[in-house]
Amino acid sequence: MPKIHTRLIQAKIIQTALIVSAAGSILSSGTALAENRIDTQRPDAPTLAAYGPHDIGVRTLDFVNPGQIDILAIDPAAAPPEPLPEYDRPLTVEFWYPAFPDANGARELRAYLRDGKTEVSLTGKAARGAEPTREAAPYPLVIISHGYPGNRYLLSHLGENLASKGYVVASIDHTDSTYRTRAAFGSTLVNRPLDQLFVLDEIAKLSTDETSFLNGLVDPTNTAIIGYSMGGYGAIITAGGGVTQTSVDYPWGGPHGTLGIHLSGSETHNSLPDPRIKTAIAFGPWGMNRQFWDEETLKGVQVPMLFIAGSVDDVSEYETGIRAIWAATTSVDRALLTFENANHNAGAPMPAPEEADVYDDALGFNLSEHYSDAVWDNVRMNNISQHFVTAWLGKYLNANADMEPFLTLTPASNAGVWALEEDGTKKPEHTHWEGFANRTAKGLHFEILNAGK
Repeated sequence: MPKIHTRLIQAKIIQTALIVSAAGSILSSGTALAENRIDTQRPDAPTLAAYGPHDIGVRTLDFVNPGQIDILAIDPAAAPPEPLPEYDRPLTVEFWYPAFPDANGARELRAYLRDGKTEVSLTGKAARGAEPTREAAPYPLVIISHGYPGNRYLLSHLGENLASKGYVVASIDHTDSTYRTRAAFGSTLVNRPLDQLFVLDEIAKLSTDETSFLNGLVDPTNTAIIGYSMGGYGAIITAGGGVTQTSVDYPWGGPHGTLGIHLSGSETHNSLPDPRIKTAIAFGPWGMNRQFWDEETLKGVQVPMLFIAGSVDDVSEYETGIRAIWAATTSVDRALLTFENANHNAGAPMPAPEEADVYDDALGFNLSEHYSDAVWDNVRMNNISQHFVTAWLGKYLNANADMEPFLTLTPASNAGVWALEEDGTKKPEHTHWEGFANRTAKGLHFEILNAGK
């Protein structure tokens, strides 16, 4: 069995103790956890947001990536150690997948809030441990990568929604980046793309392992990466967008040049892009606003990408950040969905759990702010994201031509015109966004640029 780094064993012991303590407190007090549904569909949800035909199962697997650089063991202020210290890096992954109906499987997910202390219950449609259905297998693979900090449940609304439509979804807990393991930022900068590809490799092994529930269920050669914030940063690098020398040299980044493995044009980064990855989706990707890429390095992106952003994002920034990335990935077809007046939480995070409505003195803000937006309702944003992600993956993973009308739109939703005949056929002047009911396509932009533009 691979050797687990001492600091991670200690973290697991602390985590187990806290879970037992929290569970005891709940049982002794008789207090029930809030339901916190992740599967809500508003009446104004666009067409493709609806759940698909499959029942859903959910399972958790633990992986260990051996021999990784131990960023936390490197002192940026001291001389670089030779050789660089290594450890065996653990990664917990949540899987949602098409399954047989299971009336007895628990529908509850247990997750921690932004404070890393409060455990809550999330409720969706997926049944824990349900038997996979292989009727239409193998299914395309979708890998989800959360923000910093975050956890594997932050985009759970999207994970189980996609599984109902015939995808196997793997959502990663990134060590040193979760609410309970948050550590030096340099670890996130170096490890995000490596984690994504390692999980892909492990799933590929299990897809032919007769002892695994993934055997024959998933097609790892037909994969998409979906990342939020730092997960989006990782997705861009994984897709081929190597970083700049400026970012490698940041004293607050990867210590002693460890980010150099992702330097644009380097041998290590040139070998990183994987032909099994067919497309990527990045919600609010961070990095361009800190010169991690430029117009030249972003030409390295090799797969079509969908970017989703808020027009007033003050974390990744919009004009100089996300929109600039979208404009500069000129080697591929790409689209940009913008929520007008939304901030960094546009489209990605699940609705704030009920227990998050509390001010945290240590963090200095109400925990619900980590999930919510000041202008947009979370469920509304989630439904819109589910709609567009479904259309995008349908086109690029399933070659489904029926998705094209949902992606060929008047750029400004407010400019769309609703004009139907009495029998429901469209008049020539009808330009309202496909899939959105009359008067519901508001406050959005969807723009497409083709490769070479």
